[in-house]
Amino acid sequence: MGGKQRIYKQRIHSTETLKKVFRAMELIAASRIGKARKRASESTPFSTAVTEAVAAVSLHSNFEHPLTRPRNDTNRVAVLCVTSDRGMAGAYSAVILRETEALLERLRAEGKDPVLYIAGRRGESFFRFRGVHIERSWTGESDSPSKEMTSQIADELLNRFLDKDPASGVGEVHLVFTSFQNMVKQTVEERQMLPLTVVDAPSASSDHKVGEEAKKITSQTTTPDGKPRPLYSFDPSPEAVLEQLLPLYVFTRLDNALLQSAASELASRQRSMHTATDNAQDLITNYTRLANSARQAEITQEISEIVSGADALSNSKK
Repeated sequence: MGGKQRIYKQRIHSTETLKKVFRAMELIAASRIGKARKRASESTPFSTAVTEAVAAVSLHSNFEHPLTRPRNDTNRVAVLCVTSDRGMAGAYSAVILRETEALLERLRAEGKDPVLYIAGRRGESFFRFRGVHIERSWTGESDSPSKEMTSQIADELLNRFLDKDPASGVGEVHLVFTSFQNMVKQTVEERQMLPLTVVDAPSASSDHKVGEEAKKITSQTTTPDGKPRPLYSFDPSPEAVLEQLLPLYVFTRLDNALLQSAASELASRQRSMHTATDNAQDLITNYTRLANSARQAEITQEISEIVSGADALSNSKK
């Protein structure tokens, strides 16, 4: 019985250590989630303003730009998968990787050649283990993406799309990331970022949500709240302004996606670590009961042995 008590005490000690680790990770995620949510929400007004500016310029130009023209000279397609750098976040990365694999299979079935880009170590290790070629990866900043990393990713994807060489350029750019809804719900989304599509729609609610949809840009004559768009004069020309706005639009949409993914990762980690802490406490309670039962059984056995010895000694004296 003494051996069982030692086993249960060792398990209790190891589980208590794990509980402290889980609790610490939960508190760290909780301390960072507020800042991540704030950064994600603060990026929305700027991306909305850029989207409105692009829509305004499109009313005064023919919108002929390389970023809006489909490419038919290559079947290469860039896919950016945004995952986490670390684990302990539940099914956060697994769901993204499953969606990315489905997208890659769909693109191959359409006769296209996917070119994979990864943001996050979990995605990098996942695809490298399966022998999938990764064109380029960015790691170390999944829960707090910097503007420098976002700029590097945006420049790489833009350069690939604008590259006139069919052997190195791409005809489309797809993004797989997690959209932050609230602390409980995060949704994996797949978006086609390039080429950009202009939609002439009477209402923004039918084809475009300003600040949320990176695939289409509306060029209707009214704003999303129904007010007529103001008239602008552009210097030197609408096309020159558009030349500067479109790359900025791509950067802001990518930045917003990375910030939403960071908030989603931290929310998923906090929730998972809270569940792990509760499970560890349940294990400690169960092991404590088993240890007490083993101790009681050991005491009962020792008393029985003493009583039996006393009876045997008494009978021998008679």
